Amino acid sequence: MSQFFHVHPDNPQGRLIAQAADIIKSGGVIVYPTDSGYAIGCGIGEKKAMERITKIRKVGKDHNFTLVCKDLSEIANFARVDNQAFRTIRSLTPGPYTFIFKGTKEVPKRLLNEKRKTIGIRVPDNRIALALLEELNEPIMSSSLLLPGDEFAESDPELIRERLEKQVDLVIHGGFLGESPTSVIDFSDGEAVILRRGEGDVSQFE
Repeated sequence: MSQFFHVHPDNPQGRLIAQAADIIKSGGVIVYPTDSGYAIGCGIGEKKAMERITKIRKVGKDHNFTLVCKDLSEIANFARVDNQAFRTIRSLTPGPYTFIFKGTKEVPKRLLNEKRKTIGIRVPDNRIALALLEELNEPIMSSSLLLPGDEFAESDPELIRERLEKQVDLVIHGGFLGESPTSVIDFSDGEAVILRRGEGDVSQFE
């Protein structure tokens, strides 16, 4: 049975954020709010937790997982970003964008796209997510909470609790969020390519 935390979206309670971070550090799987709906995530070094997420999402090895980071200073550790791409993503973060890059050796191989050796990177504009990332002091391995058979990501934390309370360790209630996912921009081959049009404005990449 999962835990269920009501966390204030503007002033996250430090005690609950610390407890949520402890759940991640101990190998747990959590559902948490971002600026583009709810995400499901775990610690980047937790292989069993990642396997649980792939079963919940029913995704294969070609799925692009995302490292959700607290700020851009973390990105260089995990992604190969040239100066031009860095300037571009700096102007768009924090925000509802996922950027695809070739991964560095710091990224566990199981997190990389098997064929392209890429990883998604993003910095969310959500106070709960950022407080959690600050407490963890490392990225959260994440995926949008798009459950099998659903066309949109789940936006109601009460319904998320009903559907997943036996499959995850924690659901953070951070309000009722939108259903639109992030926009995904692929920089892995140099030029920016729009892979998905979502919440963020992608007009500069067209």
